[in-house]
This record gives sequence, C-alpha cells and structure tokens, in this order.
Amino acid sequence: MASDNLAMGIFLFSQITVGVLGNSSILFYYLILILTGRHLMPKDLIIEHLTFANCLSIISRGIPQTMSDLGFKYFLDDVGCKLIVFIYRITRGVSLYGMCLLSCFQVITIKPINSRWMTLKHRATKYIGPSCSLGWLVHLLLNVLTPTRVSGPIYNKNATSRMNYGYCSWFSSGNVATALYMFLLCFSDGLCLGLMAYSSVSMVSLLYRHKRQVKHIHSAQHFLKVSPEDRATQTILTLVCIFVISYSFSSIVVIFTSYSKGSVPWGISAFLFIEICFPIVCPFVLISNIKSSYSISLPCCGKRKLLPSLT
Repeated sequence: MASDNLAMGIFLFSQITVGVLGNSSILFYYLILILTGRHLMPKDLIIEHLTFANCLSIISRGIPQTMSDLGFKYFLDDVGCKLIVFIYRITRGVSLYGMCLLSCFQVITIKPINSRWMTLKHRATKYIGPSCSLGWLVHLLLNVLTPTRVSGPIYNKNATSRMNYGYCSWFSSGNVATALYMFLLCFSDGLCLGLMAYSSVSMVSLLYRHKRQVKHIHSAQHFLKVSPEDRATQTILTLVCIFVISYSFSSIVVIFTSYSKGSVPWGISAFLFIEICFPIVCPFVLISNIKSSYSISLPCCGKRKLLPSLT
C-alpha cells in the first residue's frame, strides 16, 4: 500500500467521523423533540431530510473509498457495489433538492407580508412534507439505471471500458444513451441549482433593503441587532455557497467517471475530500446557530429550542 494512499485514507476517515458525528447530533436532537411531543416547524422537516441524506452520503461515498485507500480492495461484491453507489447517487440528489427547497422556502418566509405571499406561504407550509418525500422518489427514479453501470472490482481485470474506483468499477461509455442519461441528470440538477441561485439573490436583495430601512428608522444600537429571520437567511446563504463549491467538484467526478476509461488515480480521493465537504460542514453551520442553551437545556428543561435561527 502506497504511503500517499495510507495518508489519504487516514485523513478521509477522520473527516468522515467528524461529519457523521455532526449529522447524527442534529438527527438525535430532532429525535428528542419528536419523542417529547414537540411541534416541529416546516423548515425543521426539510433539515431532517437534508441531514439524513447528508449522513447517508458521507457513509456510502466516504467509507468505501477510505477502506480502499487503506488497502482493502475486494471487500464489496457485485451486489454490494451496485447498492452502495445507488444509495450515494440518490442521497447526493436529495441533498441538492433539500438545499433548493430550504432556500426557496426561506425566500417565501422573509418576503414582505401581503395577501399574495401569505397565501403562498400557507400553501408551501402545507406541502413541505409531501415535497420532501417526493424528492426521494424522484431521485430514486432518476438513478434507477445506475446499478446497471456498476460492478465489483473483480470484474475489472480484463475490462478496458470500466473505470476502477479501487473498491468498485464503473462502466464508461460515450454512446448516445449515456449522453441522454447524463443530460437528464444534469437537467434536474441544473433546475435545482437555478432555483437555488434565484432564491439566494432574492434573499440578499431582501436583506439589503431591510437593513437600509431599519438604518433609517431605528437607532444604530438597534440596527446592530440581528433578527431571527436575518440570521436564518444568512445561515442558508452560507450553506448555499458551501454547497455550490462542493457540488461543482462532485459534478466533475461524476462526468469523469462516466466517460473516462482505465484506473482511477489516487487523486480521486483528493476530489472526494472537497466533494463531501458540504454534508460534513452543514451540521456545524446549523449547530452554530443554535443558542448556547442547546447543549444543556434540551426539551427536558421545558423550553423549546428549535434551531431558533431556522424557524
């Protein structure tokens, strides 16, 4: 085993451990709230789905690559490879969908109150649950062909049209069917990214106008105070920026694995480091917006501390 692979494997393992612990803490937090009968806000439901998808994404993408870097090459069979890549592709898509849904819902939340936006907000709140479930179903259908393109590494020995991950292989082809399939995936991802970009620009514009109005109306001391809505918007904008950077590298890897032939260089692990940055950093951005009483005054203290900046 090469020393550079060993070092990368150890580094990825530490990164994955931090990410799983961070996402698990968010999920555990919501589990306690549910078990104690607390009422969750619509955005909390989106965050639950987003966090669960992030956790599965880290596990399905990071752990196999880490084990491969540590020298374990044939720990998955053909079925295991198909399943693990299928899960990763679904959770990757749901993570994108969840961020899009979260940013769009936040725009509706902070829009000036009038009859039209109040009606839209009421409808959006009503359909948040079904929308989250729909995201899983859509990405399951979009990636239904993924298992047919994946096999175990044992089948790589005499196959020149397969790209070797180290623990699994990916059938690479430049035919029309592959191009159409990639176009479908890119179109769905591009639609979500477009909505995310629009909602982000809208949030920045609304925040800017709000701060200008407050500056003229209130004193400087009051102006420095950050409202829960502003704090929520800033948090979501931070997550969007991190996601776009992480997703860009992820897209490069997806395209590379779809059209490249031969063995994957060890540098694919370096790509993975940035590819899974979002699901690792996301829970800590959310946790940073929870009041200091989060670690002590959970629901048992009698106060509802529901990610106050995101409600």
